[in-house]
Amino acid sequence: MNDELQARAVQPAAIRERAEAEMKALGIDDAFIGRLVDTFYGRVLAHPELGPVFDARLSGRWPEHMEKMKSFWSSVAFRSGAYGGKPVQAHLGIANMSPELFPKWLALFAETLDDIAPNNDAKAWFMAAAERIARSLTLSLFYNPALDDPALNRS
Repeated sequence: MNDELQARAVQPAAIRERAEAEMKALGIDDAFIGRLVDTFYGRVLAHPELGPVFDARLSGRWPEHMEKMKSFWSSVAFRSGAYGGKPVQAHLGIANMSPELFPKWLALFAETLDDIAPNNDAKAWFMAAAERIARSLTLSLFYNPALDDPALNRS
């Protein structure tokens, strides 16, 4: 049993090591994560539709949010487990949040990566992650399975 526990403990470390190697090969480090978050959220605040939604929710708490987002993206990239938040719950009940904002969020994220990503592979990796996150949040926040029920189709 002790060997089994040791093997389980090694697995997360091996996952982190592989992720760190993958990110290093892409030119990604903690400094890049910080620059990505700072640049992106600066642009979010300036965006005519995204800015008011984010600022209304985070007014007075931007520094805390920025650190949380750096931890989040570091955890995503390096599989570090550094982020312990609950993204779906954090986004529930945000005034003026709509599914139509997610493509705008993704477009702004892509523009940011166009400007600062060290290479196309890094951009592709972060965009794939951002698209998964946006899809997951959109489904979690706005999907109503009852709308897919053929019995409710009254056309």
